[in-house]
This record gives sequence, structure tokens and C-alpha cells, in this order.
Amino acid sequence: MADTPETDLPDPDTSDMAAQLKKPDLLDQVVGRTSLKKRDVKPAVEAALAVIAEALVRGDEVILPPMGKMRVVKSKELGDGAQVLTLKLRTPRNASYQPQALLADGDDDS
Repeated sequence: MADTPETDLPDPDTSDMAAQLKKPDLLDQVVGRTSLKKRDVKPAVEAALAVIAEALVRGDEVILPPMGKMRVVKSKELGDGAQVLTLKLRTPRNASYQPQALLADGDDDS
């Protein structure tokens, strides 16, 4: 059996509660990493989250560098249109966020 590298993730058996990133925190972090105002960031982030959720519900594979590749490995209907989706997220080998490089490449989309 191959050795797996250690990560900084908490041990699920010993941590009382994992850290959570909620939508208001996400919006604040996006505002902090860009020169945009919250009123401009909020609709774009909400639209992006909706597009990602719709793709996953359809069973599409979602590839979003630098985050990685997501796909549904199991789903369960709960009734009334609700579902539980079990996702697999594969992160890239050298996943590091470099906002200046991403912004410089993405400025042409205006």
C-alpha cells in the first residue's frame, strides 16, 4: 500500500465541528479579493452557484480550475424535489490561488 501525504484537514473522528464557509462569508471573501463592491459581487456569485448546482443535479461533471473537478457519485431522492448528492472532488496537484494571474487572464471577458 502506498503512503499518502499528510494534509492539514481535521480528523473527522476528533473534530467537534468542521469549519464552514457560508454564502455571506464567500461574498465577503470575493469582495476582499477583487476591486468590486458587494452589490456587484452578490448577483454574480449567486448566479455562478446556481449554474454549478444545476449542472451537478443534471449529473454533469463540473471542471473549475483552480478548485478542481467535481462529479456526483451517488444521489438520493428525499421527496418534494429535494435530493442528497454525494460528490467527488478531485483537486489539481498544484492547487494554489493566484488572484493576480487569474485577474490578468480574465480581464478580456468584459
